[in-house]
Amino acid sequence: MKKDIIIPKVENVFLAAIQEWSDDFMEKVWYAYLVNDSDFLIESVMVVSKAFGTIDGEMKKTSLLRHAFVSVPPVSVMKIEMIEKSVLALNNEFMLTFFIDDKLYDKKFIFKSHSISEDFVEEVPILFVDGVIVR
Repeated sequence: MKKDIIIPKVENVFLAAIQEWSDDFMEKVWYAYLVNDSDFLIESVMVVSKAFGTIDGEMKKTSLLRHAFVSVPPVSVMKIEMIEKSVLALNNEFMLTFFIDDKLYDKKFIFKSHSISEDFVEEVPILFVDGVIVR
């Protein structure tokens, strides 16, 4: 039965958007990072991202991007993807799925529209740089 299913809670694993200089674009761009601030190795990590929302009254959405990582060590970070400047006005959703000790965890993280900006930065654990965090 549904009531018998135990869904484990994701703790100390979150996403951060960090602005970095890009030689390719010759400007600062935002990158999404997976932060594992736990004491556990997370394995078989899958991240599915998309952006959606309205711009000028018109519904917009991007295609899905999928990223897979064999593992992310305890107290470490993994760069996921660059967040294109044009989608910062949209909601940016990241669906994270991973295993800890053969137990499946999953959580949806959403950077709300216009929240990825220098106005909302705080210090990101482990990296000790400014970024926008969603937990």
